[in-house]
Amino acid sequence: MTDAIDATLAAALWPTRRSLRFARDAALAFGGALALVVSAKIQVPFTPVPMTLQTLVVLALGAAYGSRLAAATVGLYLLEGLLGLPVFAGALAGPAYMVGPTGGFLAGFLVAAALVGALAERGWDRSWALLLAAMALGHVAIFALGFAWLAVLIGPGHAFAYGVAPFVLATIVKTLLACALVGAAWSALDRAPRL
Repeated sequence: MTDAIDATLAAALWPTRRSLRFARDAALAFGGALALVVSAKIQVPFTPVPMTLQTLVVLALGAAYGSRLAAATVGLYLLEGLLGLPVFAGALAGPAYMVGPTGGFLAGFLVAAALVGALAERGWDRSWALLLAAMALGHVAIFALGFAWLAVLIGPGHAFAYGVAPFVLATIVKTLLACALVGAAWSALDRAPRL
């Protein structure tokens, strides 16, 4: 019987022996963290929270990698930022940045990656409707933590006005795009000839 980790899109695209899984997963984690860095730099500047492509990447990583590898990948990205590497949307990084206005959203990335990954391991990534639901739940987790922390800093009204409302349309588009990317990858894999 295949375990949940082997049932992920990443494992299906890059099958390997059990002895080589660590090397594969390390390569995927570094590649995913790099994708998060690039997606952070593609942005529409807003104050106090910029609009980036990061949530799209977080959701896609969760669905493709499964809960543990996706959480480890986002954790690696957050560690890079905590250590001061310029991986976030702004030019700043380090502990002060991580407790600033975007801190809750960054924490939400970790929760969303694990949540979407856990649902994908249960087969939600193999149905378009369930995949869309999983990614919508991932976005809810990101916004819940982002809003909660931003409300502590600037109050609930301002947190909603500056940290939620401007992002609704883009969130719908990014959720649909992430769903389409992962769903299309599974469809292509299912149609590929078996060796």
